[in-house]
Amino acid sequence: MSDEPRPDDAESRDGDADRQTDGDADRQTDGGTTSRPSGEDADVLDAVENEDPEALERHPIEWDEPDNNRKDPDERLSVSSTPEKADDRKLVTGEAKYTADFAGQFPDLAHAAVRRSDVPHGRVADIDTSAAEAMDGVYAVLTPDSEEVPDGKYTSAGQSYPEPSPWDMHVLSEHVRYVGDPVAAVAAVDAETADAAVDAIEVEYEEYEPVFDPEAAFDEGAPRLFDDDEVENEIVGHDYERNRMASIGGSLGDVEAAFDREDTTVHESEWETVRQSHANLEPHTSLAYTDEDDRHVLVTSTQVPNHTRRQVAHLFDVPIRDIRVTKPAVGGGFGGKQAMVTEPIPMALSLATGRPVVYEAGRDEEFGAMRSRHPMQVRAKTAVTDDGDLEAVQITALSNTGAYGSHGMTVAGNVGSKPLPLYSKVPNIDFAADVVHTNTPQTGAMRGYGAPQGTLALEGHLDEVAHEMGFDPIEFRRDHYMESGDLDEIAGMMGGEGAERRIRSCGLDECVERGKEAIGWDDADQPDEDHLHRGLGMALSAQGTGVAGDELGAAQVMMNEDGSFHLHVGGVDIGTGADTAFIQIAAEVLGCAEEDVVVKAADTDVTPFDYGAYASSTTYISGMAVKKAAEDAKERILEWGSKLLEEPVDALDTAEGTVYSEATGEAVTLEDVGYEAAYGDEEREHILGKGTHCTEESPPPFAAQFADVTVDERTGEFDVNELVVAVDCGVAINPGMATGQIEGANHMSYEMAVCEGITFDDEGRSEVSTYEEYGFPTAAESPPVEAILVETHEPTGPFGAKSVAEVPTNPVPPALSNAVRDAVGVRVTDMPITAEEIRTKLDDGA
Repeated sequence: MSDEPRPDDAESRDGDADRQTDGDADRQTDGGTTSRPSGEDADVLDAVENEDPEALERHPIEWDEPDNNRKDPDERLSVSSTPEKADDRKLVTGEAKYTADFAGQFPDLAHAAVRRSDVPHGRVADIDTSAAEAMDGVYAVLTPDSEEVPDGKYTSAGQSYPEPSPWDMHVLSEHVRYVGDPVAAVAAVDAETADAAVDAIEVEYEEYEPVFDPEAAFDEGAPRLFDDDEVENEIVGHDYERNRMASIGGSLGDVEAAFDREDTTVHESEWETVRQSHANLEPHTSLAYTDEDDRHVLVTSTQVPNHTRRQVAHLFDVPIRDIRVTKPAVGGGFGGKQAMVTEPIPMALSLATGRPVVYEAGRDEEFGAMRSRHPMQVRAKTAVTDDGDLEAVQITALSNTGAYGSHGMTVAGNVGSKPLPLYSKVPNIDFAADVVHTNTPQTGAMRGYGAPQGTLALEGHLDEVAHEMGFDPIEFRRDHYMESGDLDEIAGMMGGEGAERRIRSCGLDECVERGKEAIGWDDADQPDEDHLHRGLGMALSAQGTGVAGDELGAAQVMMNEDGSFHLHVGGVDIGTGADTAFIQIAAEVLGCAEEDVVVKAADTDVTPFDYGAYASSTTYISGMAVKKAAEDAKERILEWGSKLLEEPVDALDTAEGTVYSEATGEAVTLEDVGYEAAYGDEEREHILGKGTHCTEESPPPFAAQFADVTVDERTGEFDVNELVVAVDCGVAINPGMATGQIEGANHMSYEMAVCEGITFDDEGRSEVSTYEEYGFPTAAESPPVEAILVETHEPTGPFGAKSVAEVPTNPVPPALSNAVRDAVGVRVTDMPITAEEIRTKLDDGA
């Protein structure tokens, strides 16, 4: 890891805060155990009485929240209920349409296959495609020199404009940088013929020395992956002579002074994470064709339709207006489809053949050539007084971005900017990360987006400090962690002055207490057998809700004459249930039944603009756009209701499919309003509502993770008896779906703790090509997960909601490491946690 100094990008904080709980009154729902606030958020004003007035002006405690955004649970009509997920029946009956299902609509369809590099590093010296071109049923064979293949550089990262990732890729590569880099592509009558044609292509390489280890790649004199002219849009801190794609960091206070103080003890630890696969059930699949208006259409399994449209336009030099991107059902994204991975190849082949072309990646390509979580080495260092004051925290990361740099800088930044703000009371903070290229497949966005790596290091390290210094691991954290009212300068310390955020909702105290109770923290019994030892571990987790200042969602509500509605929203449902949440938000505002709202989403020709599904932004950003659109439509509905009831608008509201008078109790149905507006004698109107939403806010959700483990000291084998995770996601729009998201995220987090991930042989070839070889835990092999919803109210979110899908992805690895430490006294810092590693450390007395 680099020891180069980092700039001090922000000043240290002034002031502190007294602890304040966000609420503790319980209620039950059919989706999980939920609790709601018992006090008003205004109570946090007392916590910042000593804060810098300029900071208060920049980030005030008060939030101009609409009156209709805060509802008591018994006042909610659709929000906080668990209606049937909108696509559940289609999914379980097989009626849901995925990208590959659209292939049957095209009788002249061609199938694509890709020839990928056999060497980890080199340059294509010659490609002989003659045998492939001569095969019956082959329509086109493309190489980097083909006219239809763009020669411009681009990034595959599906991020907003201007893109914060380097343009370092080509659709087909001459300079290959990993085993699996695409060098040629084929379109043929069927998939079997396309695969055979790919096998018939002969490629000769001028081979270069590869480098697989990130520390070795960073050394001076290591084989260089990129020449000076091979990258555009270079990122801050790049040094391609040392294979460094980016170097980022930030500081608050003076950590070195804290480390040098005589009254502090300095602790250091190093942690390592694996290359985790998204393991989507549906592989990356894209279908490209040119329609009757000579416009290019992409039907594709993507999280980011509008970003993909912009990137395709840039790459193929066509106007955005001439590209349409539609997203059918998506069989899992988890960040892996927040990238333009497959789309350019069928697009180029479609241009070459004049046919629709579909490209469906194989499972071996998913593991060896698509995207994965960034493997990282992370160092944690703290200064702690004998009284338990945490005076300084330093996190340093070395991230292996693989052959290309998509998402490399932004993921590395989250290693610090997500977990470090948990400890907002710590006066001195330093974070630095180097992002390094190696001759391994490129990494990308994955659920948690850097936070799992940072959470492992920080939460494991703090637990070890507590053990070494004799502190209670929970109370040690509690003395320093975040609460409502805090000004979080840590999350913004790399963004300069004004990039901080105010914490207006925080249920950490309740998450901890509920989790402790559920896991039996204070009364865990030991097994009767002397060789078995039970241990409990915990870890905290925080995330973001969207990207502050860098999001946009939009929606439109159209009223039909029978009082039903069509909701067009740019937000992308990738299996999470976002469409259902949108329906509930709209129904809550409009006062109609959920079944009266029909969603049309994620078609760039039809639906409003939206950045897409990533950064846990969908409900918070797109959902608020839906709320605004519904409110806009409701204004017109009330105007027409006023005409029919002959009462002032101010006296009217909507509920149960009616417009009713609060004064007289008289009512007309939404159907009455719809027909009157569409077919009235004197005036007519198509009732439409529009809403867009962007914000500088990114409120963190919180989680307290607990793990119960039994370890056999003779072998190191362990059983995870239970995982408990309590999550503060604000108001859960749909508690059932929120609970499902928590359970799924915790399973993914557990996989990161106990599985080897994607590994490579000495020649850089992936040793994983099937689910069986990947070896993630099945449902039968996974421990039970208890998910607890702790309700707070986030005033900046729709009806008090913030995100839920990523925060439980982060904390199982440290909680499990902490539980093993509690059970048998040894610390596992390199993932995965295995019986062999535990037994080795027991033998070594570690």
